[in-house]
Amino acid sequence: MAAQMAALNIVFEAPDNAKGPCPSKVRPIDLVHLAKQTMGDKTLEIEVLQMFARQARACLQDIASGEAVRVGAAAHRLKGAASSVGAFRVSQTAEVIEATGGDAGTMAALGAAVLDAENFILKLCRG
Repeated sequence: MAAQMAALNIVFEAPDNAKGPCPSKVRPIDLVHLAKQTMGDKTLEIEVLQMFARQARACLQDIASGEAVRVGAAAHRLKGAASSVGAFRVSQTAEVIEATGGDAGTMAALGAAVLDAENFILKLCRG
């Protein structure tokens, strides 16, 4: 009976990850998501991340133009690209800019998120 009670306690306890978000969710790139997208192919992961970094930089240039049509289109492209590689902070910020046109603070936040993702990608490429 004691063994059954112990087993029930284990089953219904809070999981170990209840302390906060999964580490992969707080990084600039969610590596778990990326691995699912690339089926675990590390070479493909690096290639996709490098393409994303180039595309993100180009989108930032279009967003910085201030032209409403270019800003909206670039924010939309960046949102999709970022979501596909697991750069969720970039994606969420780009989504705000796509919806609102973005103010200076949001555009600065997007630039910072892209820079964090680029630095993370550079570290992965060196490793």
